[in-house]
Amino acid sequence: MTDEMRTPPEGGWESLKVDELKDELEARGLPKSGKKAELVARLADDDVAQKDNLKAPRGEQPEAEAEAAPAAEAPDAEAEAAGPDDEDAAPDEAPAAKPARRRGSAEVSTGESRRAAARRPDGAIVVRARSRYVRSAPRKARLVMDHIRGKEAEQARAFLTHAPRAVAEDILKLLNSAIANAESAYELGADELRVRTAFVDEGPTIKRFRPRALGRATPIHKRTSHMTIELTTTANER
Repeated sequence: MTDEMRTPPEGGWESLKVDELKDELEARGLPKSGKKAELVARLADDDVAQKDNLKAPRGEQPEAEAEAAPAAEAPDAEAEAAGPDDEDAAPDEAPAAKPARRRGSAEVSTGESRRAAARRPDGAIVVRARSRYVRSAPRKARLVMDHIRGKEAEQARAFLTHAPRAVAEDILKLLNSAIANAESAYELGADELRVRTAFVDEGPTIKRFRPRALGRATPIHKRTSHMTIELTTTANER
């Protein structure tokens, strides 16, 4: 943009045609897109800006630039002030960075410490396993549960292996699950455990109907059970 100010015509910028306005904007290096009112307003704003620039004396630095210059020089001054002695002292003052801890890298405690931490004040350890929605009537499951309650885990396993009732197979799976929980959590073997509690709760009943003679329907109730077994160590008295 030249230092000489471009003066509008006698009738103002509104008296010019759109093509003439675009030529004037192109000469000033301004965008020439838009309607005529926008072009006229753009030229008027540029005239005001030119007047402000002409009023300001040459060589005068704008306030924003003057304020930014000392700020930019400040870091260099501080860098010069901090001599080589400060650079040597900086590493000693910086705290040592802690090594990043990898996930799963915690120390694994021994079985004895884990067992001691899990024991109750009386030294008892209780491990529980529960099976829900077993397709067996609670009355039939309780007949088998009553035989293993209070027995050692190996004796209860042997009894369930040879029990004639079909629900004994489901109870045997539940007992093996409880023993596995004890081995995994507290490193206890089956010979160290006994059945502390064994009970059966009634689950939801599935209702069906069977067609009979003369257009009748007979209801069928398929009962389910929630079975729970708790094991404890043989060292504890019942």
